[in-house]
Amino acid sequence: MAATILVVDDEASVRELLKLHLSAAGYEVHVAADAIAAGYIVLRNPPNLIICDVNMPHMDGFEFISAVKADKSIPNIPVIFLTTFEEGDSRGKELGVVGYVTKPIRADRLLSLVAKHVPGGAHPIG
Repeated sequence: MAATILVVDDEASVRELLKLHLSAAGYEVHVAADAIAAGYIVLRNPPNLIICDVNMPHMDGFEFISAVKADKSIPNIPVIFLTTFEEGDSRGKELGVVGYVTKPIRADRLLSLVAKHVPGGAHPIG
């Protein structure tokens, strides 16, 4: 069974690009345009990994991941933040973020980082 990854980003092109790369590497991918939609997904069926944009409207990535980590009914889920620069590193460390991927996204870097943190994950392509 493929590991499940949730991609949370307010930019449709980023969501689709990540879904394309991650699906091609053998992962089951769910996408959400904002933290509210992502929250429903996490509560219904917690993924093996969350890839989350830091800068989103309404609720940013730090707030979303903080809420997920605070809910004791949700298992501990590794998180990779998407950023335009490696911002908030200390805040991310406090939340247990396992890595950052900067935009523009390099698929090889992303897939390598994902493979380190997803149990039973697919092997990166290339």
